[in-house]
Amino acid sequence: MTFNQLSSGDLIADRRADYAKMLAEAGDAPGAAELMAQALELAPDWAAGWFRLADYEEKSGRIEAAVDALRNTLRLNPEDIFGASLKLALLGATETPEQPPSVYVERLFDDYAERFDHALVEKLGYSVPEKLAAVIGRVNGGGRFRHVTDLGCGTGLFGERIRDRADFLEGFDLSANMLAKAEAKGVYDRLAQADLSLAPEDSGVFGALEQRRADLVSAADVLMYLGNLEGVFVIADRLLAPGGLFAFSVEDACGADGFVLRPSLRYAHPEASIASLCKESGLSMIATERTIIRRDAGEPVAGILFLACKPA
Repeated sequence: MTFNQLSSGDLIADRRADYAKMLAEAGDAPGAAELMAQALELAPDWAAGWFRLADYEEKSGRIEAAVDALRNTLRLNPEDIFGASLKLALLGATETPEQPPSVYVERLFDDYAERFDHALVEKLGYSVPEKLAAVIGRVNGGGRFRHVTDLGCGTGLFGERIRDRADFLEGFDLSANMLAKAEAKGVYDRLAQADLSLAPEDSGVFGALEQRRADLVSAADVLMYLGNLEGVFVIADRLLAPGGLFAFSVEDACGADGFVLRPSLRYAHPEASIASLCKESGLSMIATERTIIRRDAGEPVAGILFLACKPA
């Protein structure tokens, strides 16, 4: 999230915020918080500034001050483009939300789209599309699919790996900028904007689609941006033809009772919860694979790949 680029509209406040950023990058979080507070005295309605102050206060160990700053962020920006509600939950000030704010996720990936492929694949060792495609290939013997629906398709990394096995390939994503990158690759037969966090009947897209159309539905590295996954399984069930496959990945919550919000502001899910969701949706689990899906701050992130089947 490029909140550092959002101006207060006050030149002096912006200048102090720039100095605060320099101090923070030099490791002086208390000094950064002090300067940021001064900037906010000049621009008290600057939501992005309060969010920056919260970050500096948290790094200074002043959790109550960080919580207050985040609450000011939400007061000034109720739609929560910065994900302040997620940060409040991580700091123990609120319950963990079942879903992140859609506007936060959309802005996050709109900002990230231009450098997404390079940053994720080359810098963070992201490998879910290849690994998920390999699991699918092992199960169906590398056979073709009549209709593939790629949920949360992003820039088309999974689409590129399944294209030669798909007669028709469609992709859906919340971010318009991500969809533009996917369209430029010429991989998909159809692309559309859609929000997976909404119930199918409220989405304006999934509720209107022809049911039982896909023999493969994928969600590669998407579900970690959702907490409660019940709606996604409803969407997958509606889209899948009898005998169709649902291929997806999650970050591994490693034995937790339910979904967990991580400091990365992504959700992790335990295998047992996914198994329960599959059973409730009438899907049969046919393959699971634990693997490292990317690196975060230099550390490996554990994930689980799943392949489930709708009864024929």
